[in-house]
Amino acid sequence: MHKTEILRREKIDFSAKIFSQVPEPLAKVYAARGITDERQLGRSLKDLLPDSGLLDIDVAATRVASAVCKAEKIIIVGDFDCDGATSTAVLLLGLRMMGAQAVDYLVPNRFAYGYGLSAEIVEVAAQRQPKLIITVDNGVSSIDGVNRANALGIDVVVTDHHLAGNELPKAIAIVNPNQDACNFAAKSTCGVGVVFYLLIALRRKLQSMQWFAEQGIAQPNLASLLDLVALGTVADVVPLEHNNRTLVYQGLQRIRAGHARPGLKALLEVANRKIENLVASDLGFAVAPRLNAAGRLDDMSIGIECLLCEDEESAREYALTLDQLNIERRTIEQGMQAQALQFLEKVERDLSDSGGQLPMGVCLFDSSWHQGVIGILASRIKDKLHRPVIAFAPGDPGEIKGSARSINGYHLRDGLALIDARHPGLIKKFGGHAMAAGLTIDASALQSFESAFAQVISEQLHADDLKATLLTDGSLQAADMNVELATLFRQAGPWGHHFSEPLFDNVFKIIQQRIVGKKHLKLVLMEPDSGLAIDAIYFNIDENIWPNQEIDKVRVVYKLDVNEFRGKRSVQLMVEHIELAD
Repeated sequence: MHKTEILRREKIDFSAKIFSQVPEPLAKVYAARGITDERQLGRSLKDLLPDSGLLDIDVAATRVASAVCKAEKIIIVGDFDCDGATSTAVLLLGLRMMGAQAVDYLVPNRFAYGYGLSAEIVEVAAQRQPKLIITVDNGVSSIDGVNRANALGIDVVVTDHHLAGNELPKAIAIVNPNQDACNFAAKSTCGVGVVFYLLIALRRKLQSMQWFAEQGIAQPNLASLLDLVALGTVADVVPLEHNNRTLVYQGLQRIRAGHARPGLKALLEVANRKIENLVASDLGFAVAPRLNAAGRLDDMSIGIECLLCEDEESAREYALTLDQLNIERRTIEQGMQAQALQFLEKVERDLSDSGGQLPMGVCLFDSSWHQGVIGILASRIKDKLHRPVIAFAPGDPGEIKGSARSINGYHLRDGLALIDARHPGLIKKFGGHAMAAGLTIDASALQSFESAFAQVISEQLHADDLKATLLTDGSLQAADMNVELATLFRQAGPWGHHFSEPLFDNVFKIIQQRIVGKKHLKLVLMEPDSGLAIDAIYFNIDENIWPNQEIDKVRVVYKLDVNEFRGKRSVQLMVEHIELAD
């Protein structure tokens, strides 16, 4: 669909003292990511930003502390993705650790109620007679829901990280680093990170009230929740700047040491991941999809109950259920993706014949598509086209719901806000981030919205923005392609969004190539200068291109990794991209 341009990081200064303590390839990687001091790596909880920087944190902690001390009924209203599930579990577990006697949760079913604290969900929550509702990973746009709670005499504390609109809900407190008035430096903190900070402030508040001493409760060790904080942070693909990197690093350390919750351990086991060698990407690609599958196809309560489990047998049963849901989700998604790609190929052929081009922003809709899977579909098509994509599926009668994914350089939520301002009423509701957003429109308005979307994007993006690029850390010497360096790279993370895993590119000769697991290309490559032969794996290849016995010299973009098979460890390349070499 598009050609990928390979760019190399150039002129890397790795003269700082920290770089003398690690091998040169890792020194260059750290330097390219702005690391000049060991503390910047984000390894110690002491280096976390103080919670005092969060607007309304003290107000929120005071109200929640009052609810805990008075044994008031608290309802946590979560979201139906992995960040929402971990946020719900972390807050519920944290409140119980602090002596809360009456705390429960409620997650809206996306098909019945949609996203967030709606007025309808408040009515459902009110049946349990709470005195306090705490939203997690949602709420900053829940104007009607908070108004309804207020009318019913239920206080609301909002914890969220999504971008706020022009109007804020009339809650007791809104803890959200992305409020304009909030000066908290770590704006990329996700929902579960915000919840963790609320618990820190709450513990301090209760301690000042002598609550733990009076109740005979040990002061909670909130670090015991960091395995779930790490999972939610990685799953939400937020930038791993210093603060988030610290939370993820500490969580990974706990998991590797065997201190993960039974549900997380069970999910890792069904995904065939070794806990002692866990890296951040395992959370993102193995655990998060299984949890998300519950919210996409069924009820996220299944995922939350898995995370809350205290015994291994129940956790295993939940994990197996989630694994089966994920298999079902993949089947649905693959069918939708094949359908979308066929449609796009026809559009491209027609445009080519007429001299036209694909619009800078693409909208897709099919009446048979599953509402819970359109986000993944939009992401997959965005990766193939390298342009913003919105996939729509049927919603309530007369409506369609869209899930949008963007590329670097285009802020989706701001774009939707501009469309909303120019065409009042065209979008019924919307929300989200720079890279991901959701919206609802009338089914009859799709063509009008499509035109408005294409117009807004064409004003804000240029043709060069649609060029896919891979930024690498240069080439590796054959002598560096070894298990020791690959292991060091694994341990040097956590790697993630905005702190990318080391990526290299070299020219190789292909010695062997074959398909394994239906869509994966197993390769044996040779580094020409040294004659070193090395294994490589390229997942989800284009079956129209590979295998191809006529191709023998290629430029490969790859990550250095360790393959473990029958107790033997060997180096292997995880291929991100292949193209013909000159």
